[in-house]
Amino acid sequence: RVYTNGYVPPPKLPWKTSTANALRGFWKWFLTPVGFLVTLYGLNVVAWGGMLFLLLCGAAPAMCWADDSEQGWVYDCNHIDSARRRWIEYNSQTLNALFCVTGFGLIPWRFRDLYYIMAYRMISERKHGKAKKMQPLRKLAGHYRNWFRLPGSDTLDCELGAEHAAPQTASIPLPESKRPIDPPTGHRAPPTAIWKADFFIWCQVWNTFFQACLCGFMWGMNRIERPSWSTGLFVALACGIAGIGGIVSYIEGRRVKKVEGVPPTAAQLAALGADQD
Repeated sequence: RVYTNGYVPPPKLPWKTSTANALRGFWKWFLTPVGFLVTLYGLNVVAWGGMLFLLLCGAAPAMCWADDSEQGWVYDCNHIDSARRRWIEYNSQTLNALFCVTGFGLIPWRFRDLYYIMAYRMISERKHGKAKKMQPLRKLAGHYRNWFRLPGSDTLDCELGAEHAAPQTASIPLPESKRPIDPPTGHRAPPTAIWKADFFIWCQVWNTFFQACLCGFMWGMNRIERPSWSTGLFVALACGIAGIGGIVSYIEGRRVKKVEGVPPTAAQLAALGADQD
């Protein structure tokens, strides 16, 4: 596609170059406190989750021996006192604690977003005016500037910086400094359907709710009394609903980038210059 403003999409780099750039970027991010903690968290989820998967698949038959009070040592992988069943419980409790980090640790931000979207839905435009009704939605657009576009944002001047925009314009996020960057293509993405913001936010809130249900079963009942269906059900619901919400934001982000373009990186600029030479 040819753009009238002279924008040239960044060239596609060879996979070796792209991989090297990605690894360098990851290493730079990993050395930051947040990057280190997130990586450590992810590795724990993978390690404990992988161990649980192997135990459920019966990958350690030596752990199926159990000391039965009546029969002595018996080989039964499903025996409640077998090492396999005990370690399944240890892994499940550890994973539950790890999921609590995101399920409960992100509550302030999730319920902030829920407050904004509920305020937008409940404020009457006829009674309070459009500016008042749009204010919470504009704040949401500021927090999710990478993928959420306000109604009418596609009509904004593509070369007008945020500092020059009218502060009362309902199609500009709050604060105004969170306005999306001027699109390199000279075209702004169409507005995002507001129901997608509802859906994304409610997915995050339901993730917290399902995590609370999981904790109720995991902490309120011991492994003997706990229903066998409870752990798998709420783990699947909590992970599934969060994943679906993430997919929505990912798809919308790709849609925005496809229309507005992305600023080329230094490596892409160098490759483009080499091609032109």
